[in-house]
Amino acid sequence: MLLRLRISLPDRPGSLGQVTRVLGVAGADIIQLVVLERGEGRAVDDLTVYWPDAAPRDTLVQGLETVPGVVVEGVWTTREAPGTYPELEILKYITTAGDRALATLIDSMPVLFSADWAAAATERQPRSVVHSSWRAPDDVPFPSITPVRPEAHTLPSGLHIVAAPLPPLALTFLLARAEGPPFHRIEVHRLTRILEIFLTLPAVERMVARTFRGSPAG
Repeated sequence: MLLRLRISLPDRPGSLGQVTRVLGVAGADIIQLVVLERGEGRAVDDLTVYWPDAAPRDTLVQGLETVPGVVVEGVWTTREAPGTYPELEILKYITTAGDRALATLIDSMPVLFSADWAAAATERQPRSVVHSSWRAPDDVPFPSITPVRPEAHTLPSGLHIVAAPLPPLALTFLLARAEGPPFHRIEVHRLTRILEIFLTLPAVERMVARTFRGSPAG
């Protein structure tokens, strides 16, 4: 299986080498490393590794915690294939999806962000869900007020979410992750850019035009 590991470690020579050695001894095959942030003598990295399906994840965590200064922020499953450019592939599919453009976006985001599900609903209360991905709950926990820009939160239940506005469509978008760490600000920025591009696509512009044609005159 593919696992995503998020670790905080001292930003000094040798620290990452110790981490890779521990992972190798444990049996993890590192296939991708992304540096999320660096500053004040520390770094936060996301590593994608191949890990035997039957092997307990605690083995990884215990091994990493033997490295001085390393903090394991999360270990969770991912379906994002490393070494590819999934944003480009998804945007390509969306441009040819026609009336399925929004549904294609929502169905794709959990894979792209190693999340569990996504959904979109009307901004106005009571909200009406227009589309939700596989594994989304029947009662999607949309925020009471749509934020003006994408924002990450952790709900009292422990569910990590990013809520984002889709202003031209008068919709609220929600991305959720049940396991692993909260959404990092770099992930929120990445989602923001994808949504900005999505909202400029011709297919979306046609959706907006149909929405306003179908709205009653004010």
